[in-house]
Amino acid sequence: MEVRLIGRDLIEAFVREHLDARSSLDRWARAIEANNFRHLVELKKTFSAADYVKPYTVFNVAGIKYRLVALVDYELQTVSVEHVLRYEEYDEQRWRA
Repeated sequence: MEVRLIGRDLIEAFVREHLDARSSLDRWARAIEANNFRHLVELKKTFSAADYVKPYTVFNVAGIKYRLVALVDYELQTVSVEHVLRYEEYDEQRWRA
């Protein structure tokens, strides 16, 4: 079973404002959908810089320029994009509220 990606509209909205993020986010989405991760350790084999920040998994995009914050449900094989942020926005921590 491949992972189902939820929230592609958030990615598209972000890319409209940050065109340089398109190729990195497209690669990220393809890698997510092509896999079936059973747990964080497996996910980190593909996304070594991913971090678990309860309850989210945070992915680096375009190096450290952008952050994608998602809820990963390993049992249901879904990744729900909650936020796509510039590094500075992520660092402000408002996304956690």
